[in-house]
Amino acid sequence: MAAALDNPIFQDADKAREHLEAQRWPNGPICPHCGNADPDRIRKMQGKSTRPGVYQCNECRDPFSVTVGTCFERSKIPLNKWVLATHLLCSSKKGMSSHQLHRMLGVTYKTAWFMTHRIREAMREDVSTSGPLGGEGQIVEADETYFGKQKDKPKLTTRGKPFTKGGTNGPSGKRAVVSLVERGGKVRSFHVDKANAENVCEIVRTNVRRESILNTDESKLYIKVGAEFGAHYTVNHSAKEYARGDVTTNSIEGYFSIFKRGMKGVYQHCAEKHLHRYLAEFDFRYNNRIALGVDDVTRRDEALKGITGKRLTYRRIGEQLNA
Repeated sequence: MAAALDNPIFQDADKAREHLEAQRWPNGPICPHCGNADPDRIRKMQGKSTRPGVYQCNECRDPFSVTVGTCFERSKIPLNKWVLATHLLCSSKKGMSSHQLHRMLGVTYKTAWFMTHRIREAMREDVSTSGPLGGEGQIVEADETYFGKQKDKPKLTTRGKPFTKGGTNGPSGKRAVVSLVERGGKVRSFHVDKANAENVCEIVRTNVRRESILNTDESKLYIKVGAEFGAHYTVNHSAKEYARGDVTTNSIEGYFSIFKRGMKGVYQHCAEKHLHRYLAEFDFRYNNRIALGVDDVTRRDEALKGITGKRLTYRRIGEQLNA
């Protein structure tokens, strides 16, 4: 890790900008205002009064830089610190807290907290373009887990009835997370208000190809939707059955293990309104893991490519806080 952090892109803002340009514009600058990509119609502005990295589009006459139209836009934080923060968050298997980042980067905790949320936004997968998981002969594991506590909400079962007893081991009063894991492939997670049959079935139908093989536990949530797929196999965890040949949900249980250890051991406190951003972070690292041939550097650069079109401002954060 120490050797990796000696890279000039973490020390020099100009080197960081050049690296970011190479990730966002591999074939040359593209105007974020009008979409012009003609190199003959874009010129790099130079002069004593012009800051480095500014381009002029001859089509729309608007100036722009590599951060325009991204979640780094209008930030006063040097780009080398943005790139370093992205690298640290991507290379730490269970995440890195904003307190740790603010000490390492030399910025305030408030700044580090907002930086991490912007980076998580860059990590967020665009489901509309990536398509469903699975395929012919491929296994997709589906399961739900419960984490943290829901405040000011009734403690109801998946059938809408009150729990007869409390405790910390069951789903009573906790936040529900539904995840789908493509065996040997990617994961996709969702925070739902309640893990009932209606919500779970909608998620599975929308995000898994029908020709896939669906593996779940014995939960009744998947009985109806399971009949719509190529095959539906279950393992009975209540009878201590965890694998029967290829019929297992061990992959998704492994993902939940990493997620919960990161949330409890690193982040510790997470407001429910931000849970979807943390899920995006853990999904991103899982989908770009070593087992799929993605190292820390490649994972960081994938996150930097995701900054485009994902502007996240303090006003939007405030709107979510008041929602």
